[in-house]
Formats: sequence, C-alpha cells, structure tokens
Amino acid sequence: MHFKRSDFPDGFLFGAATAAYQIEGHQFGGAGPTHWDTFAATPGNVLRAENGALACDHYHRFAEDLDLLRDAGMDAYRFSTSWARVMPDGRTVNTQGLDFYDRLVDAMLERGLKPFQTLYHWELPSALADQGGWTNRDTCVAFADFTDVITDRIGDRVHAIATINEPWCVAYLSHFLGHHAPGLRDIRATARAMHHINLAHGMAMTRLRARGMQNCGVVLNFDHTAPLDDSAGAAQAVATWDAIMNRWFIEAIAKGTYPAEALAGFAAHMPAGWQADMAEISQPVDFLGVNYYTRHQVTTDPAQPWPHLASHDGPGAKTQMGWEIYPDGLHDFLTRLADEYVGDLPLFVTENGMAWDDHVVNGAVDDPERIRFIADHIAATGRAIAAGANVQGFFYWSLLDNYEWAFGYEKRFGMVHVDFDTLKRTPKASYHAFKSAIAR
Repeated sequence: MHFKRSDFPDGFLFGAATAAYQIEGHQFGGAGPTHWDTFAATPGNVLRAENGALACDHYHRFAEDLDLLRDAGMDAYRFSTSWARVMPDGRTVNTQGLDFYDRLVDAMLERGLKPFQTLYHWELPSALADQGGWTNRDTCVAFADFTDVITDRIGDRVHAIATINEPWCVAYLSHFLGHHAPGLRDIRATARAMHHINLAHGMAMTRLRARGMQNCGVVLNFDHTAPLDDSAGAAQAVATWDAIMNRWFIEAIAKGTYPAEALAGFAAHMPAGWQADMAEISQPVDFLGVNYYTRHQVTTDPAQPWPHLASHDGPGAKTQMGWEIYPDGLHDFLTRLADEYVGDLPLFVTENGMAWDDHVVNGAVDDPERIRFIADHIAATGRAIAAGANVQGFFYWSLLDNYEWAFGYEKRFGMVHVDFDTLKRTPKASYHAFKSAIAR
C-alpha cells in the first residue's frame, strides 16, 4: 500500500470494524429474536434465506479475532453491542449478554486495543418490532434504557461510544425501499422512522451525559451524489437525494433542522409535534463517524411518485456489490462536513471497504483489488486532513467476512477470509499489506 503511518498525524488511529449480528452468532448466550431473523425467514428477502444464527461464531472465537487485530498492529476496534443480546425482549436484562461484553472489552484492553462501541447496529428485538419498531416513539425510550444498562456495565472501559450506526439504513432503506428489516415500503412509516431514529440518538446522548460519559457521537453513512447529465431535472434530483441521503441526519444533529427538499415529501407524514424534539436531537456530540462506500448518479423520473428519482451506478470500476469505486467521494464528504457542519469536531472514517469474490488458494487469499481500494481511500483521507478536516482515525470494514444482511454470506468485505463451513480464518493479502503499512 502506498501509504505509511508516518504520513498521518501523531495519534491517528488505524483499526477495523464489525457489527454484533453480522459476526457473533445469535443462537446462544441468551440472545433474543430480532426483526432480522424474521426478515430473513421471509422468502425473497435475503439470499438463500440466510441469517445471523451462527455467523462467524465470534461469540466463542472473539479471542482469536482480537488477536488478528493486535497482530496487525491496529490501534482500535469498532464493535457493536447487540440490544437483543443484552435485553432479549428489548426491556429485560440478560446477564449472559452483559457478561459477554464485559469479557470482550477486557480482552480488547488486554491486547492494547481502544474499544470503539456502537450501541445500535440494527438488531432490533422482535418484541419491539411487534410494537411498531422505529415507527413507534416508545422504542426511543426503550433504546435509552438499553443505553443505561450497557453503559453501566462497560462504559468505564470503552474509549468511545457511538449511539446509532447508519440511521439512513435503519429508516429509509428499511421502511421506504424495503431492502432491510423490517422490509416496509411505506412513506408514513419512513417519515416516523427517519425522525424517531434521530430522537433515539438524542435520548441516548442525554442518558450518556447524565452518566458523565465523554467521547460520545454518532455514525452516519454518506453516498456521493452526482447528476446523471447537465439537465435541470438531474440538478433537482441531486438536491432531493442529497437531502434525503446525506443531509437529513447531519443537519438535524448539527443544526437542529431538517432540509426542505426532504420535508417536501415527509412533512405530511411526520409524527405530531416533532419540532419539539429537535433540541434534544441537536445537543453537542464529541465526534462524528463517517461511513462511505460509493457514489450514484441521479436524475428526475416524473413518472415516479416523490422523490421522483432514478438512480444509476457511476461509470467507474465496481466492487462485488456492484458499487462504483470512487475515492474522491470520501475526500469530498470529509471536507464538506468540516466546512459546512461540524468545523473542527473530530471525524473518524468508521467504515470504508469493498466486497470481492475472494477464494483461498493454496492457503492464501490474493486480493490486490482490495489493497488498491484501501490505499486509494486512505490517500483520500490524507488529502482531506491536508485540506483542514480534523480526521483522527480510519476503520476498515470489515475485519472478517461476515453476514452481509440481505446479501447473506456471499459478499465478502473482510480483510480476513472466513470459511463459513469450518469457520477457519485466513488473513488475506490486504490484511498483510495493511499491517505493513501501519507498522510503527
């Protein structure tokens, strides 16, 4: 990789990220059912109807996985704590779940890894889904209660806490496009989820501050939006999609407002009195996590209902997901966020990575495409720092090949190959290249 640790400021953190439901295995340790189990069990939703019941069995193999992070010379590990493991019905505490995260955090510290915790990475307990999930304001209160429970157990040892991972996916991708659990396609449900997931963040921040917690923030995902052509319709489509995808959450958190282009469609469906929640949603955070993967080109499609959009993949090379590889988009978001929304607030690239059809050949996995992808995106991060963005770390997604939601176990994002029959871990060439690049 054409970068080295010394290219970055002192204290810059290099790490990798995972999510609980995607790697832990959910069939043991007292974990409760989630709306992802239900979604996967419904024909047509998930490739081969695969779910997270076993995943990578990180629940039993976490020591081996943390050794991989340590042995690569990584500084930090971004992990998530499963709500359905800690509180199987969303409300009642499972001591086995708390004990697991106790062991996990202690094991990180023993290996010199800074624990970056994410409270919610999508595993909503089924009991709360039965009551409307994120369309129901009460779910925000239950989430704040979960925040108290898990923070009281491990908050004294984690380095940083993010409240929500990718609220756009929780709300829009899942309630409007129907691609993720709960698989709805309903604008009223979407508007409520788009607001309530922000409110859940705000309520969690209130609980964290009440416990004196510092280094608390949120993780948002961004998709670079470009016009398909030079038409006025394409320009309008960019403004609309940028408002829904990129501006809705950061403007609520940084400015206490929602973009007019998105409210044009959502306003009639928003929960009553939503404006009163904006002060809690927009309380100060200590950092912003930035997840970035790709870009899309958009134009207006008048034949479609609001948001009247047609989206196309860009012209560049694609990953196994079919996503265009566009490193400049990461630079653009990091600098845009610093210039327009957060100023000198610490930024972390909390997810960036690519899926590829990797195979073990003679005991090794050669993935030069991923090596190039990582190097190009870390270079884009470096350019953003040079331009004044206060970026303090980079987490590759993901440490392990894992359960990739609606794509099951087919799409491989890991630096470490997982054989899903034997669960054998094989570090890929990209793992070894990353290790060499960040060596001290």
